[in-house]
Amino acid sequence: MSVSGLMPAFAAAEGESRGVFIDGAVRLIDSLNAFVFSTIPLFGFNINWVVAWMALPMLILTVYFGFINLRSFKRAYKILRGDYNDPDARGEVSQFQALSTALSGTVGLGNIAGVAVAISLGGPGATFWMIIIGFFAMSLKFAECTLGVKYRVYHDDGTVSGGPMYYLYHGLKERGTGWGKVGFVLAWSYAILAFPSILQIAQVNQAHEAIAFVIPAMDGIEFRWGFGVFIAFFTAIVIIGGIKSIGKVTSILVPVMCAIYLTGAIAIILMHIGSVPAAFSTIIAGAFTPEGVTGGIVGVIIVGMKRAVYSSEAGLGSATMAHAAAKTNEPVSEGMVALMEPFIDTVVVCTITALVIVITGQYEVGNGDVQGIAMTSAAFGSVISWFPYILAVAAFLFGFSTILSWGYYSGKIWGFLYGRGVRSMRRFQVVYCFLLIPGAVFSPKEVYDLMDSMFFLMAVPNILGIFLLAPVLKRDIKDYLDRLKSGEIKETRTI
Repeated sequence: MSVSGLMPAFAAAEGESRGVFIDGAVRLIDSLNAFVFSTIPLFGFNINWVVAWMALPMLILTVYFGFINLRSFKRAYKILRGDYNDPDARGEVSQFQALSTALSGTVGLGNIAGVAVAISLGGPGATFWMIIIGFFAMSLKFAECTLGVKYRVYHDDGTVSGGPMYYLYHGLKERGTGWGKVGFVLAWSYAILAFPSILQIAQVNQAHEAIAFVIPAMDGIEFRWGFGVFIAFFTAIVIIGGIKSIGKVTSILVPVMCAIYLTGAIAIILMHIGSVPAAFSTIIAGAFTPEGVTGGIVGVIIVGMKRAVYSSEAGLGSATMAHAAAKTNEPVSEGMVALMEPFIDTVVVCTITALVIVITGQYEVGNGDVQGIAMTSAAFGSVISWFPYILAVAAFLFGFSTILSWGYYSGKIWGFLYGRGVRSMRRFQVVYCFLLIPGAVFSPKEVYDLMDSMFFLMAVPNILGIFLLAPVLKRDIKDYLDRLKSGEIKETRTI
């Protein structure tokens, strides 16, 4: 089957009536995307204003924190394996489970399908910029997750709430008179802009794409609606249990699915080991001398930036809600654990996916459509005929784990806006699951346009607050490292 035939949702969505609701939603998506990604002149180029807003803090904070993304990587691993574990620390889940929950919201379809989308739009060179941005995103992820733990709120029932809604308000309030009002505005602005993120339709869409590729009978419009109902039902079962239930599920799903996916990808790369240097050359050449890509180099960078943000979620503030639940009394230590996320999901997994697509030549096949996981599936299938079936299962579970993570994040946002009462949260769970149902009915381009627009808007108040709180973070980093050096913070793991 050629890649031009790998987009069943496109064919069905375009050829069959999707209803007034879906058609109206598509028009809104197009209008929102046009606003969010409008351009401004910068250094002689027309740059999407929101892309510049995301890229600059990654670079600035990396330098300001003394390349914390490099010098703390080894310590992050030691923290994660329990070298500094404090059994009496407050929180709901282990630091590993917090990382697993956060990773389940990033590692998965953003890496498998998102890379294919980037390549279909910007060529192989878009992958290069995804990797570069992922490297600098580590510093931004460190900053926001440290703040998430530092300013988390403890509740009487033993649960905790954290995230931009809390650190923007409480963190800025600490700065004195007047800053509390600024923090209040930023916190509520974030919550309002983040609220539409409960529409996790991209995960449903791409999970369906992978399954429809190997089971053509799933192409029909009625099956796509049914798939949405199926996802919504099982999501409801898990999210009712809260972060502990989600953490248990994702701490199993994420490592297993990553192992299966990476094993297949690495096997293909090893089978074509002689083609790897040429693949890297193609990626690097495409990053600086793109052909046939609208906007040239700038266009490729923008495509890479969009997909890297979707993959790593750095700057969105979402992962801070999972990390805020970690059992630790040291916010900086959790920030160090968190900086591993962009490295794993964007630098490592995205690179491997891109190599498979480029090595197999699947990026050169197609009809110009924006292609997602179908391209990745075709790349695997061209070498290992049966692997698309495995990938379909992996894609389903990756998408499901991401939906669970965002169910937790969205619940925290809902609780901030409407209250944490039992009845309020039950209403949230119904709304969240119900809005998953139409996900498979949209085309890949439509769902990614929607998610990009919502995600980048969330980052506006969050990044402004991180800039304002950066001096606090720098002092906390110095204090933590000094206490490590002096022996005040001791290793508890002896083996």
